[in-house]
Amino acid sequence: MQTFVGMILGALLLVCGVYVYDSMQTSSVASSQVAQGNRTLVNWDVAKADWDKLKTRAHEDWVKISSR
Repeated sequence: MQTFVGMILGALLLVCGVYVYDSMQTSSVASSQVAQGNRTLVNWDVAKADWDKLKTRAHEDWVKISSR
């Protein structure tokens, strides 16, 4: 049980750390510099869209399962 909780906490810490790192970086596209300079690690717009799709699908499946 402790291993499982440790893995979940480690994953959350990793995601939070990457988010903080990316939020501190400035956009190289907005400042008209070469894109190689300050690139973020994660494309957060795509990650948010995928997360929203996952939540919508889980909700639809839950409604389908619970209506039986």
